[in-house]
Amino acid sequence: MKNQNSGVTGLKFLIEKVFGSYSQREIKKIEPIVDKIELLDGEISALSDSELKAKTAEFKQRYTDGESLDDLLVEAFAVVREAAWRVLGMKHYRVQLIGGVVLHQGRIAEMKTGEGKTLVATLPVYLNALSGKGVHVVTVNDYLAHRDMELMGRVYGFLGLTTGCILNDMKSPERRAAYAADITYGTNNEFGFDYLRDNMVIYKREMVQRDLNFAIVDEVDSILIDEARTPLIISGAGDKSTDLYRIADAFVKKLSGRIIDPKEKKDMLFDREYVMETVDFTVDEKAKSVNLTEVGVEKAEKFFSVENLADPVNMETLHHINQALKANNIMKRDIDYVVVEGEILIVDEFTGRIMYGRRYSEGLHQAIEAKEGLEVKRESKTLATVTFQNYFRMYKKLSGMTGTAKTEEQEFRDIYKVDVIEIPTNKPIARLDYPDVVYKNIAGKMKAVVKEIKEKHEKGQPVLVGTISIETSEFLSKMLKREGIKHEVLNAKYHEREAEIISQAGRYAAVTIATNMAGRGTDIMLGGNAEFMAKRELKKNGYSEEAIASVDGSTETDNEEIVSARAEYKELHAKYKKMTSEENAKVLEAGGLHIIGTERHETRRIDNQLRGRAGRQGDVGSSKFFVSLEDDLMRLFGSERIQGLIESLGMPEDEPLEHKMLSRSIESAQRKIEGNNFSIRKHVLQYDDVMNKQREVIYEERRKVLEGENLREYIDSMVENTINGAVDTYTADGKYPEEWDLAGLENYLEGVLPLKGRAEIDDVNSLTKESLKEKLVAAAKEIYDEKEQEIGVETLRELERVILLRVVDTRWMDHIDAMDQLKQGIGLRAMGQEDPVRAYQVEGFDMFEEMIESIQEETIKNLYHLERSDKMERERVAEPVMAVHGDEVSGGKTVTVEDKVGRNDLCPCGSGKKYKKCCGVGENE
Repeated sequence: MKNQNSGVTGLKFLIEKVFGSYSQREIKKIEPIVDKIELLDGEISALSDSELKAKTAEFKQRYTDGESLDDLLVEAFAVVREAAWRVLGMKHYRVQLIGGVVLHQGRIAEMKTGEGKTLVATLPVYLNALSGKGVHVVTVNDYLAHRDMELMGRVYGFLGLTTGCILNDMKSPERRAAYAADITYGTNNEFGFDYLRDNMVIYKREMVQRDLNFAIVDEVDSILIDEARTPLIISGAGDKSTDLYRIADAFVKKLSGRIIDPKEKKDMLFDREYVMETVDFTVDEKAKSVNLTEVGVEKAEKFFSVENLADPVNMETLHHINQALKANNIMKRDIDYVVVEGEILIVDEFTGRIMYGRRYSEGLHQAIEAKEGLEVKRESKTLATVTFQNYFRMYKKLSGMTGTAKTEEQEFRDIYKVDVIEIPTNKPIARLDYPDVVYKNIAGKMKAVVKEIKEKHEKGQPVLVGTISIETSEFLSKMLKREGIKHEVLNAKYHEREAEIISQAGRYAAVTIATNMAGRGTDIMLGGNAEFMAKRELKKNGYSEEAIASVDGSTETDNEEIVSARAEYKELHAKYKKMTSEENAKVLEAGGLHIIGTERHETRRIDNQLRGRAGRQGDVGSSKFFVSLEDDLMRLFGSERIQGLIESLGMPEDEPLEHKMLSRSIESAQRKIEGNNFSIRKHVLQYDDVMNKQREVIYEERRKVLEGENLREYIDSMVENTINGAVDTYTADGKYPEEWDLAGLENYLEGVLPLKGRAEIDDVNSLTKESLKEKLVAAAKEIYDEKEQEIGVETLRELERVILLRVVDTRWMDHIDAMDQLKQGIGLRAMGQEDPVRAYQVEGFDMFEEMIESIQEETIKNLYHLERSDKMERERVAEPVMAVHGDEVSGGKTVTVEDKVGRNDLCPCGSGKKYKKCCGVGENE
């Protein structure tokens, strides 16, 4: 197998050497298009401002007249290029034009840090916005969404297009306006949550999104790979007591456990865990799981006074125990979360940022609150859910940008049907990437890191140190303080000064420690950022945020303060530009930005993102990773051969070991984890695909109701289905009428349809099943016709919508819960040699069919028992109070709390009236 793999690799290398890589071959096809764009430069630059602006109306008309966006591409790109030069003083490089074409084609453009991805996006965004169908630009946080909209919105505005931005705290009318714009910026969470909320509204006018047309996803690997496992969940308030969390926590804290040694063989592990263990639980750090042993199960059964903990009736108790075990043994304070003023705040594992207002789902957050001795908040009920994988696959066209996507190319192809094209850099990369240095233990490694920082600092070379945890960043900070080295720390605890810290990280002799630098969205400029320095001084001088935001002409309001701020900014910017230019030369002479990684991340991509912070736009720079055999990656996934090699060499603590086998082993460990994560994401998608098909059916039915379709025909088919199903059930035992359970049939139908005295049967013996069905259906339709005349056609049509919405929403929410419980228990099928995914598909389909039947039955039951005096209006069956970005695999990721008052709740103003009759009047209109 090894020789076979080597042969495949060798063949691939040979093909690429002769024909070029896949990306090079694809770019060769794009270059003639780029040649045409560049040839138009003289003609387009000769246009006046008004002539250039008029091009948008011309393109729109040509599109309406039948030209495709591909037909318009060359001219449209040339127009955007010239507009960006006039408005921003930036003109797209050739490689940026290539990137723009790749994005328009619905592909992923891998562009290195500092290559101007934000500017690249203006090309396909403008071109696709000409269709009038809307373009979504997706970013990883609100700050970047607003920043990019403000900056690039000036280009679009100059060309006559409108832009909007979706921010977390916006209300529905603002969101609707933002989505109505030609171009809409926002985060992946906001776009996804709005999709779910739109499919929970009770009037069409409450919807905010248009059809999902074209999306460009920035940091596409972070959003579509790292966060793909975590579903978006809209939740309502739950009513379960929180006592069990505290009880489970108290129980778990009395138990003893052990961490499983990665060297243990699987068969040995099985025996030890279930037969030989003397501890109460075992912790598998690789799988991030904790399991009770037989000893622990016995203690739990005694503590909770249950006979069999595995019995389905004790599922809730077992779930609370498992979450308490995880909270106490897997979730680490100051790594996974921090405690601030009595609140558990989640730390994003990919960016190191605090995720304010968010909570872990599936009870994990409550378990951590109990662990830390805080107030335990109530759980929530799932109202709607979708994964990013399925949400983004709904767009007619999807593309993305990132500095690192090639390692995940297969996943992008398999899941999203998009390929990855590596875009060449504008200038050759001059960064030196040194080999990893490996130490025996963490203590030796950290001493070496401090020594390296000291050496670089003394010669004036700025240093950016990347750490994986807050704990490591603070430990390193203490070591640097002891050495007297001035430095800045950027982690979830000190995130407020993020922009300032990053803007200064490239200054002469600067030392910056950053937790999970990936996805920060800000370039580090060597010598410092003149624009930021000037704006910071304006803030010190007392100018308002509005005035500071307006200094570069980003608003049309020119009051006295803005005019003054603009004049002062011009002087300050010139001063700092000169200063940073001089400092830039000193930094380049010192070697540029030096990157230090204090350990390898689980995936190569995150390491590459850290490395990519140095050497932007052809600048010199360098990077080096320091690794110890005690690091989680090496300890859990490193090869046993390495341990043997170290022991045989008698390696001292302070001596680094550099060996090709070590580098290969580190990469092999990362590949293992990447492969495992891909498998997990694919597995999650297989489950979610089942729910996705069902979700599409339900949302399509809701949409018909909201669109105001005439439902009479639909109601008639429901009646027919219900009667036919009932007849089939009660006549199943015999061929002849005397063998049928007609009494049972009559009894059942009476509970659903008031047919008594309306479907008299003269001669039972002359009946067939079909004639019985026809007779009952005819009687039911006759009753409904009478009800229509009595209540009024239009009134009944609206009542049909009211009842159907209420029944569908209630049953769908119950179904989501039932499917979630099915998924939690389905894994046990694997022990019986049954494919759990297949079992989930089959049983999930059966459950969905049952739900559809119950929807039909309950709908017609309500409609047929309506009285003329019934006064019904559309109401939500549950008010959303939380938007959860929860992790189905690891037990939960995030929750955003929305402080929303239910329309039928008492108004918070104290009037004693319902909110909808008081301060909420007109809110849903």
